[in-house]
Amino acid sequence: MSSPAAAAGRRLADPLLAASNDDVVVSAKDRYWVPSDEKEIRLASQDCGGGTAPLLYRTFRVKGFLINLYRLLTLVRVMLVILFFTWRMEHRDSDSMWLWWISVVGDLWFGVTWLLNQVTKLKPRKCVPKLSMLKQKFDLSDGISDLPILDVFINTVDPVDEPMLYTMNSILSILATDYPVEKYATYFSDDGGSLIHYEGLLETTKFAALWVPFCRKHCVEPRAPESYFGRNVCPYTGHAPSDFLDDHRRIRAEYGEFKARLDGLSTVIEQRSEARNSANTKDGHVNATWMADGTQWQGTWIEPAKGHKKGHHPAVFQVMLNQPSDDPQLGMPASSDHPLDFSAVDVRLPTLVYIAREKRPGYDHQKKAGAMNVQLRVSALLSNAPFIINFDGDHYINNSQAFRAAMCFMLDPRDGDNTAFVQFPQRFDDVDPTDRYCNHNRMFFDATLLGLNGVQGPSFVGTGCMFRRVALYGADPPQWRPDDAAKAKVLQRPNVFGKSTAFINSMPAAANQERSIASPATLQETASADAELATVMTCAYEDGTEWGNDVGWVYNIATEDVVTGFRLHRNGWRSTYYAMEPDAFRGTAPINLTERLYQILRWSGGSLEMFFSRFCPLLAGRRLHPMQRIAYINMTTYPVSTFFLVMYDLYPVMWLVHGQFYIQRPFQTFALFVAVIIATVELIGMVEIKWAGLTLLDWFRNEQFYIIGTTGVYPMALLHILLRSLGLKGVSFKLTAKKLTGGARERLAELYDVQWVPLLVPTVVVMAVNVAAIGAAAGKAIAGRWSAAQVAGASTGLLFNVWMLLLLYPFALGIMGRWSKRPYILFALLVAALAVITTVYATLASSVPYFHSG
Repeated sequence: MSSPAAAAGRRLADPLLAASNDDVVVSAKDRYWVPSDEKEIRLASQDCGGGTAPLLYRTFRVKGFLINLYRLLTLVRVMLVILFFTWRMEHRDSDSMWLWWISVVGDLWFGVTWLLNQVTKLKPRKCVPKLSMLKQKFDLSDGISDLPILDVFINTVDPVDEPMLYTMNSILSILATDYPVEKYATYFSDDGGSLIHYEGLLETTKFAALWVPFCRKHCVEPRAPESYFGRNVCPYTGHAPSDFLDDHRRIRAEYGEFKARLDGLSTVIEQRSEARNSANTKDGHVNATWMADGTQWQGTWIEPAKGHKKGHHPAVFQVMLNQPSDDPQLGMPASSDHPLDFSAVDVRLPTLVYIAREKRPGYDHQKKAGAMNVQLRVSALLSNAPFIINFDGDHYINNSQAFRAAMCFMLDPRDGDNTAFVQFPQRFDDVDPTDRYCNHNRMFFDATLLGLNGVQGPSFVGTGCMFRRVALYGADPPQWRPDDAAKAKVLQRPNVFGKSTAFINSMPAAANQERSIASPATLQETASADAELATVMTCAYEDGTEWGNDVGWVYNIATEDVVTGFRLHRNGWRSTYYAMEPDAFRGTAPINLTERLYQILRWSGGSLEMFFSRFCPLLAGRRLHPMQRIAYINMTTYPVSTFFLVMYDLYPVMWLVHGQFYIQRPFQTFALFVAVIIATVELIGMVEIKWAGLTLLDWFRNEQFYIIGTTGVYPMALLHILLRSLGLKGVSFKLTAKKLTGGARERLAELYDVQWVPLLVPTVVVMAVNVAAIGAAAGKAIAGRWSAAQVAGASTGLLFNVWMLLLLYPFALGIMGRWSKRPYILFALLVAALAVITTVYATLASSVPYFHSG
């Protein structure tokens, strides 16, 4: 190991690039980060022989000069806001006092919410796992691993909105990830209960027998074939370069045939079912859907029938791949029947289980959260791993070391036992190069969550998150448990967890990180216990229990991820955020403007629901860190800003009236204050993107979509809460659809689709008002023959209108559809509109008394 002094001078870098002695390569975006403290450096330099458990991750802080500048600018802006507010209270001079009061309250709201957001980012931290130390401690020389067992949850509903090719690629990447094959099991939840997913999974297991050994032999990255074969450059890092080109050609051909089989499944199933139904005259078999082995499918049928349609079907459970043996199993040498040489490769595949929970009319099945809670119970009866990681069907493992990286945080001797979850950022493949609709959301993931790393930890934001199972059960973290006896005791009350004795008995063992998955024979015996498994998969199992409240993932809120993470933080647990390179996971994103706005609507509406529920951050107990409480308050109230911001956006209407109309006088001083305060925000943003390793485009896209969301989406979120408060259903949150794409041209085609919905109207109005205001001001200047001083004063106010149009630029492109491929058309339309409005207003001002400037 290197000396503490050498370690102190080392900058942050990606652990995957580190050599075994932890020498690292410095990346440009991490040049502003340094080790956090000397004590940690000393501990990091020790090994197991020193009597102290080695650290499995390092923490880094922003260099002093940069973070102090960031804090100083924050303080300066706070002082400016106070001076501004004081000045406004001393100058209560307006052409409309009721509008003046609204603007004052708005200024106060924006000042407070900005401060709430800012104070949680004043102590950012990066956590970097030491994978070499994890390997040294847990991977034994005889090939046996002491790493904990892990359950992987993956969820899907509709093979149309969530194309099956994406889902099966996700499965393949999970099966091929770099984690001991006998140490993890994958649970595939098909919440639609469709046979096409079941048979697609069968095809995937067959192809996985080739794909997984190929990945291991040649160290393939990423391990989702669609992404791997779609990349132009795939540097070779394996140990059999002489075989690679031939193996690559063969596996690519096999993958093409695999995709063709997936594409044809729907037709095959339909033709098979039609043939069997025609040959079978029994009434009970009419219009049934048939499996390849000649039995009826128990889930949903192609033609909906009683007991076999969407929202009404029995549970289906099947172990697709059994638990492998603990000993490596080498493959076959190359032959006519086995064209790939796997004689030196472990060909075992991890456990894979198919689940389609029961659904019945009259029950609220709680969408994704309900499906994941069923996975939680089913997995407890089988592998019962102490750790769980969840995926959406459109996300795949992009970095095969991701599971190991998360384990570094869970097993670290410092706060590992108190860590409830490790959150990775969401990254996407199919976003346009400029990220027009801010799909990557990098200011949130790479700035806000780094700030929370320095407090109690990031919020849970959906896919790509590793959990500690007992935390989901509602257990307290060790630091809040009163005594040692309570450590092994998980709340074992039937009215909390349901009536399954087998499930309740499994809970204490879920905390054992040294336990192995049951042997294949035992697992098969457990899997055959249909009655117990069927019980925990029924709709009625959760009746009268705490599932969806204090146990499992939370129900009845659109943002079940955020509120579930909040519940864990409220109980005293910590969390960790880690963005590794290459990205841990990648997925698909909505690149259509309408789909993106519906996604933001779901998030903002769910945030407000959380604030007005029993999970309100104001009601949390003392276990929630004060700064973490502030972060959650800000995270759940931000849509309220729409009321004031929309008012500000519509203030330019004053340019359309006769004479001069000002919300605040003296206007020049007011405009100067506003300009300086906005400038300080932007300056703070420039410093923030430096330490977060982001670009100016990332920051600007964040600013743009904040305005787009505030003007068009957040008002609908407020309407949702108003309706819910009146006892009504509220706004229906549309689930985001993911389209199957292929090739760069097809992938971006959706970017230019226009789906006109009411959600677009408010932003269109705001945009039109600001364009009209600029034109009207120009017309006034021409007709009234303004002096240079008048023009200068008006220009100060019009800067706001120009800035608003710049922020709404992505929205304007989005509603142009395919015309947005030529952005100059937008500028031509803008110039033409301004010219028309200016001419009309100047003409009216010269001939109609009402429009005289006065």
